[in-house]
Amino acid sequence: MRRPIGMFDSGFGGLTVARAVMDLLPHEDLVYIGDTGRYPYGSKPLAEVRTYAAELARSLVEEFDVKAIIVACNTATAAGLDRLRTRLPVPIIDVVEPGARAVVRATATGRVGVIGTVGTISSGAYVEAVARTGAPVRLASAACPGFVEFVERGQTTGDEVTVLAERLLAPIRDVGIDALLLGCTHYPFLARTISDVMGPEVTLVSSADETAFAARDRLAAAGLLRSDGATGRHRFLSSGDVELFRELGGRLLGPELAHTERWPLGSHQPLSPIPLEIP
Repeated sequence: MRRPIGMFDSGFGGLTVARAVMDLLPHEDLVYIGDTGRYPYGSKPLAEVRTYAAELARSLVEEFDVKAIIVACNTATAAGLDRLRTRLPVPIIDVVEPGARAVVRATATGRVGVIGTVGTISSGAYVEAVARTGAPVRLASAACPGFVEFVERGQTTGDEVTVLAERLLAPIRDVGIDALLLGCTHYPFLARTISDVMGPEVTLVSSADETAFAARDRLAAAGLLRSDGATGRHRFLSSGDVELFRELGGRLLGPELAHTERWPLGSHQPLSPIPLEIP
């Protein structure tokens, strides 16, 4: 099926998921919207984030005719996907469930951690997702305000980042975990600093690859994978400064962002019910 896979995030973080999907599914077309005009999501009320997610998802369905949507944003996922899943006629794939499954597989001691934005951590989404795995683990959580802003500025190393990481990560480092889930798609860009602070005995887990696998499996089960063998085409859009998104996103992801387009804020209608046609 030639229709593209849709994806959105508050900004640059979801590019980690986009890269994983592009590598795993090289024949699939992809449309990615980075909502940099309204980022960061992590400190905003979840009801507000839910509204943004609805606008982005509706745009992907109605303007780009996507066959599935990957919500490549932990905060938007934590804000609640039920509204999207009941009102949109395509499969919705999130990053929380794949990440939870990955971190419980990575632990040898049963002591795991998750870090994320204030919105994600306070929602309890990962506590619930890890509990649903049924794995006998103990989960420590910590919010890391400021991490996203560093990534969005392109500042992923240096003394300022390290000092902030040491302060924010201390509570979960001190409880002796051996696997840490990066519960925000921005955080893999800070992996070197986070790893240095946590120490070599802690395995860092990103949900990007697991989400790509989940997308592949969901599309395959629904008969939606493309089978003609052609190389996929990729479109990237930004609701904020397109040139900044092109420049910084290109450094983070690659040359695919050279032709980033504008996604105009304020031109999209609120989400309303759409008849379900989910395979």
